[in-house]
Amino acid sequence: MSRRLGRNCGETISLASAVPRRDRPRYTLLMQPQRDAINRWSDAAPFWEKHREIIRHMFAPVTNALVEDALIGSGDSVLDIATGPGEPALSIACLVGPEGKVFGIDPVLEMVDAARREGDRLRVRNAQFEVGPADHLPFPADTFDVVVSRFGVMFFASPVDAVREMLRVLKPGGRLALAVWHLAEQNPFFYTLSRVIDRYVNSPPPAPDALDAFRFARPGLLRDVVGEAGTLVPSERMLQFTIEVPVSVEDFWTLRFEMSETLREKASKLSMEQLTEVKRQALEAFREYSRDHGMSFPAEVLIVSGNKSWPA
Repeated sequence: MSRRLGRNCGETISLASAVPRRDRPRYTLLMQPQRDAINRWSDAAPFWEKHREIIRHMFAPVTNALVEDALIGSGDSVLDIATGPGEPALSIACLVGPEGKVFGIDPVLEMVDAARREGDRLRVRNAQFEVGPADHLPFPADTFDVVVSRFGVMFFASPVDAVREMLRVLKPGGRLALAVWHLAEQNPFFYTLSRVIDRYVNSPPPAPDALDAFRFARPGLLRDVVGEAGTLVPSERMLQFTIEVPVSVEDFWTLRFEMSETLREKASKLSMEQLTEVKRQALEAFREYSRDHGMSFPAEVLIVSGNKSWPA
């Protein structure tokens, strides 16, 4: 059965009473690295909302892979953790239909507000978005058929605790599927610009467990975390796909900077002359990936999946 996602949802059922607001805890006591990460994503949220449709298109193959590995179908209840401005939750809401339901959760209020705005714009009635961290999910046990996270687990303060929470809220036999980036050197979408700017800005490698996009890039690392948390028979596969970005070389420069607080922070350390030279070199490097329809980058992602065990 093909589970590739279209874009038009139509109206479905309301979830207004599914999670009573009085039961939604607030999370204010965050460790500093996590607080710093949330602040960075808060600053990036307006840009992710601005480029929402381009980003959805770029990462649609990853969304499709999560749907396929999690066996998501009509009528399922699905939790999307680190949903950002609402993806893949809104795409999945189309798939599960009026009998299904989707909850998107993210620790960044600005991202959740953006997701709610898009859900309202699309008149999606079977998706709801809430603020909350991955390691303290505001849902009862045995609530969801599926839990997914696309490019979120790398930024969890405690990935093992977060996966244990996923398993807690899954129904017995329920399935989880997580997507993380493979090695940086296999993903020119990232390194084409970062290699240029790092010639001008001292960028020491992140600590092994830093909240970084490539934290789980080494094959087997996230699979082991998922297994340690108690997932039944965790598996891992490599997804090789193409990131299609329907913009010009010049517009891609803007897109990459606006998507990444890290790049903007590095650029702020450059003189105007240096930034001009970085842009010149970056545009030259981007042209290798320019096509008639826009930019096209080979990409590699790891998909880790597994099931919650049945009671003994």
